[in-house]
Amino acid sequence: MTDLANQRRMAAEVMDIGVNRVWLNPEASKDIAAALTREDIRKLIEEGKVGKNPVKGVSRVRARKLHEARAYGHRKGHGSRGGAKGARRPKKEMWMKKIRALRSMLRELRDNKTIDVSTYRKLYVKAKGGEYRSRAHLKSHIEQLGKEA
Repeated sequence: MTDLANQRRMAAEVMDIGVNRVWLNPEASKDIAAALTREDIRKLIEEGKVGKNPVKGVSRVRARKLHEARAYGHRKGHGSRGGAKGARRPKKEMWMKKIRALRSMLRELRDNKTIDVSTYRKLYVKAKGGEYRSRAHLKSHIEQLGKEA
């Protein structure tokens, strides 16, 4: 087998690709070896004896499979987590989720006359101060108020 490194280099320059992407037809190795100029290389490219190999990409199959598993709820244990406790769901988001639920519940109770406006206001301010952990906690507090009155 003749050394076609020089022809490969010239072909890479002519086609404006990397040396490793140059394809040389093994059956036409004698013709390729005879090519000494860039013009000879251009002729060989036209004849189809020299060509380009396709660009190699990185397969996304493994990434898709991993993403699917995570979406399903797998691979999310303590060992797979990075960052602080509040990094995955910030404290502010948690607070927003909670306070919106509490305020909508209070609004509902006020509108259907379960609690009067003054009680609503007191509970609203307490909710804002972070007194209630959840809707259930607020509900139990309201029930205690009902028993006391």
